[in-house]
Amino acid sequence: MADLPVIDQQSIQNLRELNPGDNDEFLREIVGIYLEDTPLRLTELEQSLAAGEVPKFTRAAHSIKGSSANVGAMLVRGVAETLEHQSAKEGLDHVAPLLANLKAEFARAREALVALTAR
Repeated sequence: MADLPVIDQQSIQNLRELNPGDNDEFLREIVGIYLEDTPLRLTELEQSLAAGEVPKFTRAAHSIKGSSANVGAMLVRGVAETLEHQSAKEGLDHVAPLLANLKAEFARAREALVALTAR
């Protein structure tokens, strides 16, 4: 997973092709939604971990996995997928280090997406 780019350019190109000729307005909109929503999901992960709510944790990880794949944040997607599966199969006992890794990867992805969509 470490050899994946922070942002998959093919995913970005796929988003651009959904609304060609719009000067990346659609791309900026999708990225903006991702950058607004993902911190909320990260908070959900933290809160559900603290409360021991496995289903809520698993759903939040699943949500981050899907939205990250949509914008090409493949490292974020990979960590979220691991969190989703681990929490569903083994509970929350050993997810804290992965959650810290997820936050770090999201920070990297956010920086790359902001740079990519800057006008």
